[in-house]
Amino acid sequence: MGKYPLRMKKHLPNIFTSLNLLAGCMAVVMIFRDHMEWAAYLIFLAAFFDLLDGMAARVLRLNSAYGKELDSLADMVSFGFVPGIVVFKLLQQSEMDALALPESVLALVQFAPFVITIFSALRLAKFNLDTRQTNSFIGLPVPANTLFVVSLPMILIQEVGKYDVILLNPVVLLILSILLSLLLVSEIPLFSLKFKSLSVKENLYQYTLLILSAILIPVFHWTAVPLIFALYFILSIVNNISLKQTQRPD
Repeated sequence: MGKYPLRMKKHLPNIFTSLNLLAGCMAVVMIFRDHMEWAAYLIFLAAFFDLLDGMAARVLRLNSAYGKELDSLADMVSFGFVPGIVVFKLLQQSEMDALALPESVLALVQFAPFVITIFSALRLAKFNLDTRQTNSFIGLPVPANTLFVVSLPMILIQEVGKYDVILLNPVVLLILSILLSLLLVSEIPLFSLKFKSLSVKENLYQYTLLILSAILIPVFHWTAVPLIFALYFILSIVNNISLKQTQRPD
């Protein structure tokens, strides 16, 4: 009897990973059924489970190659396939005829958002092999990218007609697809929200992001997500400059 709880503990991170995958699959179905609100909340739930599986693995001191591969496969659905579909759906709603391209070319261009899915796969493969990314990130993490993307249709729903000219502009959507794809595999160092301790000094930028997020979300709701996304990059750049200055010899 005593061995059963131990076996359950061993599989706990993988259970959370599987729940992440389930939430991602459900989000895909909701997107195709045009229930974007449900899809957005399911992706936030998937991100929560993704956070839990890492926490569980660290607390229980479990670090298996199996769990690492399973995590990437789950992330590929929730944070790789989903953002491609979301931008694809937005592009379908846009005035693609404004691109003034032949119909045969437009038929191919409509699938351009799935470049995000391809680069998400490249990002996940790179992350699994890159030993530099144990305590921080190099390039945009796929969950952060997906949370940003799913906020876009939610902003359109929340702010009816206010941002349509931007978020339903085919040129903007195509440029955004390329930009996000490049950020996923970029060499830009970004801090992680993994707390080694509760020290404010050691986690100043993490606490700053969380506090500002807690202020922005109640005020701006879904529009806060792109603002938080931008803050994450700004704080990471400031953090990188600070680290370089402290490491510079006197």
